[in-house]
Amino acid sequence: MSDVPTVVRGACHHDCPDTCAWEVTVREGVAVNLRGDPSHPFTDGQLCPKVNPFLDRVYHPDRLLRPLRRTGPKGEGRFEPIGWDAAIAEIAERIGTAVSQRGGETVLPYSLDGTQGLVQKGVLADRFFAALGATQLNRHICGVTAWHGAADVLGMPLGADPTEIASARTIVLWGTNTLLTNRHLWPYVEEAHRNGASVIVIDPVSTMTARRSDWHVQPRPGTDVALVLGIIGVLDRDDLIDPERLSATTSGWPELRAEARALGLDGAASITGIESADIVSLAHRIAHHQPAVLRALIGMEHREHGQDIHRAVAALAAVSGSGYMRSTQVYFDTAFADIVPPPGPQRVVNMSVLGEVLTDPDLEPPVTVLMNYGCNPAAITPDQNRVVAGLERDDLFTVVIEQFMTDTARYADIVLPTTTQIEHLDLMNAWGHLYVSLNLPAIEPLGECMPNTEIFRRLASALSLDASGLADSDEQIARDLLASGHPWLDGITYERLQRDGWARLAVPPGWSALEEREVPLPPSSDGGGLGIARKRQLGPMRLGALQYRPATESADGRAELAERYPLALMSLKQHQRFLNSHYGGFEHHLPDPPQPQLEIGAADAAARGIADGERVRVFNHRGALFVTAAVSDRLQPGLVTMPFGWWAGSADERTVNVLTNATVGGHDPDVGSSAFHDTLVEVEPAPDTQQLADDSSS
Repeated sequence: MSDVPTVVRGACHHDCPDTCAWEVTVREGVAVNLRGDPSHPFTDGQLCPKVNPFLDRVYHPDRLLRPLRRTGPKGEGRFEPIGWDAAIAEIAERIGTAVSQRGGETVLPYSLDGTQGLVQKGVLADRFFAALGATQLNRHICGVTAWHGAADVLGMPLGADPTEIASARTIVLWGTNTLLTNRHLWPYVEEAHRNGASVIVIDPVSTMTARRSDWHVQPRPGTDVALVLGIIGVLDRDDLIDPERLSATTSGWPELRAEARALGLDGAASITGIESADIVSLAHRIAHHQPAVLRALIGMEHREHGQDIHRAVAALAAVSGSGYMRSTQVYFDTAFADIVPPPGPQRVVNMSVLGEVLTDPDLEPPVTVLMNYGCNPAAITPDQNRVVAGLERDDLFTVVIEQFMTDTARYADIVLPTTTQIEHLDLMNAWGHLYVSLNLPAIEPLGECMPNTEIFRRLASALSLDASGLADSDEQIARDLLASGHPWLDGITYERLQRDGWARLAVPPGWSALEEREVPLPPSSDGGGLGIARKRQLGPMRLGALQYRPATESADGRAELAERYPLALMSLKQHQRFLNSHYGGFEHHLPDPPQPQLEIGAADAAARGIADGERVRVFNHRGALFVTAAVSDRLQPGLVTMPFGWWAGSADERTVNVLTNATVGGHDPDVGSSAFHDTLVEVEPAPDTQQLADDSSS
């Protein structure tokens, strides 16, 4: 074997808007270096603190390298090795028996964005479960509420290219901690700031981004709709709206204006906790210092009325003539070929309510086979106690496809080891920029690991499923995705991506759905082999009536609940070295101290007799946690925070999701994201351990 190093191009797979392009240096079959691609305009040679040590993850001594079969009680994490043939045969036999006895809907796939790669995330898996007639999963724990809120106004939630934020004079970062969760956008924000732009952050918490801004507007949690109505009321009152532009580009303005006038400036100030003068100043800043850009990400969607919040921000952009920036995912969804089976007639469940689904005694048929991949539901799904109770069921056969022994894998009957990003092929889109990347495998799979795709190919063969595409190779899937003929893919071929690693979608610079009210679609055939260009007409932006509605589980919601649990809890993505649950169980990625803490304001701590560093009990009607308190000056009264994404580590421990709200935050109970942030709790000093023991013995 030659000792001359080779460099293989790829891209990060994490659930992050940045989707960084990278280069892997390989020597004698071993990856020895990983760096950001210096030629990629958005990555600019820099990876984040989470991913810089990614090779440590690939070669970690705890990496799962062989299939495993459970030997102890669920949750203890006791397993024995099993061969691939035996593992596939056992899974196929259990699935086949369950389907023959109860029908396909007894099988539930559960996955999300452990990898965002289009190939490994789920094309073959989707085909496999469609062929089984399995229960369909709405993967809506995150993202879809924001999508629908923006689409309510825009028709399609196509925001502007985020890099164009560099040309703005006013930047409003609304519900996004950009420095932490979208760090490669920050240089564009800084460029605008150097050119005189103001950076405004709207967030209930004084985040690291808020502390670097020119102005931090700190509304009470969940009151963003009232803030928008207050701003629109000022724009209307002070004649800061172009009536001709509004008439030409929108519908429903009279209804929206009536709601803003009915609430009034004082009403908006009272609900949000923001001074009337500051709401006026914010409205005038947006109106007078154009171009203004409203950058909204997913922080606000994790509420019962998150769809209304995102709809409100999009409506403000339409009324004020500002730019609107959200996820770019819909560009890729529009451009790539749709190569997964259409939804069937099977029942649909929302992944947010997994605990309810697994513990519902009246569900027919019950879920008796759970196939988990690309997700760690025991750590990331709300209402954790019910999720774990479901995973503990003796009659539930659980298969987990994983790289490490996660909280969820501990409850599996069979664990199958899967490859990491540098060991398989994938096609990467992005939700924070417009570049598509081809991730090429840099090394051979370690141990006996297999890509997700190969696992589902083998399962399909073992079950004798004959649906179309179940034997497709990874390269064929990538080629098919690129073959839609959409104009945004002009010139982007598999061969070009093999050569260059990445390419920008052919979206015209400056294109904006707020201005261009038609969207190109893939060409259709006229029957004679000629492609006919198509466009989707979006029509005017829809405004209409909009009202602030407090969440049921909030300080302004159900009075009895708020009296028992007077503190609002937000579970934040607040660590630089792990993302969601990725790395949440890795010692070297944890912060100092390496335990989750409850952040609480000084006044709320003093009122409860809680000192900094003291052990406390955090509880509500769902469960309780014992953690250390960190008394903070960055929270408003009535608000506490805990980090999201930690692993519990054993069956006896829990994380913040013991407390969080599984309510679906959309207009449709089956379509929407989890209302994580609409969670009420109370906090008290933890009981003395010795006293608890004495009480128990007596």
